[in-house]
Amino acid sequence: MEELETNMIKKIYDSETGCCKRFNPRPWENKTIRFNNTMFLKDRVRSFFHIPLNFGKVMGRNMEKITEANALAKVPICLSDENSLWGADIYIAVSKKIENSKIVKIPGVFLSKVFEGPFKNIGKWIKDMQEYVASKGKQTKKLYFFYTTCPVCAKVYGKNYIVLLAKIE
Repeated sequence: MEELETNMIKKIYDSETGCCKRFNPRPWENKTIRFNNTMFLKDRVRSFFHIPLNFGKVMGRNMEKITEANALAKVPICLSDENSLWGADIYIAVSKKIENSKIVKIPGVFLSKVFEGPFKNIGKWIKDMQEYVASKGKQTKKLYFFYTTCPVCAKVYGKNYIVLLAKIE
C-alpha cells in the first residue's frame, strides 16, 4: 500500500490499524441492498489481467479530494467494476457532490454475499454468487466487488473479506 494512501486514510477513519476499519460482515451477508440516491465518486484503475497497478495512487488522490470537500460517506464503500483485463472502474461512496470529480449514482437492487479468503478464490466466489442469485430466482445484470480492507489490514485482522454485489433490478 502506498504511503500517500496510508497517511490519508489514517487521518480519515479511526481504526485499530490506523488505516481500514475492521469489517463486520453481518450487515452484508445474504442481504438485499438498494442503492437509490447513494452518490459515488467514479475513477479508473489500470490493471494487468485484473491485478491493479495503480490502486493506491488512485485511492490516495480521491480520498484527498473527498476529505477536502468534507464528503466522507457514513459507511465507507468502495466498489470495483472489473470490466476489463486492463482496468476497473472504482466507485467510492461520498456524501455530496465534489467539484472536478465525476459523481455518479448506481441505482438498483442488489443481492450481497460475503466471502473470505485469498484473492485466488475469486473465480469460485463468482460462481457461488451466480448460484446464490439463481437460487433466489433472479438473474445478475452486473457484478460489483467490494474490497473491504487493504491487503495490509486484512493481514493484521486475519481476515480478507470481499463482498460481491449482484445487481438484479
